[in-house]
Amino acid sequence: MEVREAVERRRSCRAFLDRPVDPTLVRDIVVRAGRAASGGNLQPWIVHVLTGEPLAALVKTVLEAIGERDPRDLAGDYAIYPEPLWEPFAARRRAVGLQLYAALGIGRADAEGRRAQFRHNFAFFGAPVGILVALDRRHGPPQWSDLGGYVATLMLLAEEAGLATCAQEAWTLAHAIVRDHLGLPESEMLFCGIALGHGDQNHPANAFRTARAAPDDWCRFHGFAADTSRGA
Repeated sequence: MEVREAVERRRSCRAFLDRPVDPTLVRDIVVRAGRAASGGNLQPWIVHVLTGEPLAALVKTVLEAIGERDPRDLAGDYAIYPEPLWEPFAARRRAVGLQLYAALGIGRADAEGRRAQFRHNFAFFGAPVGILVALDRRHGPPQWSDLGGYVATLMLLAEEAGLATCAQEAWTLAHAIVRDHLGLPESEMLFCGIALGHGDQNHPANAFRTARAAPDDWCRFHGFAADTSRGA
């Protein structure tokens, strides 16, 4: 598989098969992703990879700690989105939510259905491997950018290997629970989770693709032929 094909095929998978992943393959993907670019070669990522009983124990702890609360009301270690979110970004966020809930048959007025679906984040959507990506909280925006590069590289390597992923910033909402459960130092900031496994392609949560903005909306070419700005 070429890189461009992996980029095109990758999607956020929100339902996984109950099928284990070869531990050697998981380790290879996680370690190879460490070749992602980072400013000054700092390699600021801290990665925790869980499967089997450790994964089940974490999921159980988090879901029990959340209890009947709406997890979206929990205080994250950072703001996932700016508040208020402006256009066109607010519309893009609304659109993907509408696609997901429509695919699952969850109506606008079904608050409980939406809450239950969001809780699936904290079970890694049933994936057999859960990855938690963190960094030292003393780092700044450049290192956060590096972290995104690591996450993207890992997901593309997984796609090449025939596996599905979902990057989940929702895990910041459970950062205190995770820290206590895993005994993480206060200096370690949980950035996101990544669900990894074999995607359930027949599940309605995986039945849609998100749209992408037209290149003219976000890219300007300078010094190129006029028609180049049209993108592809």
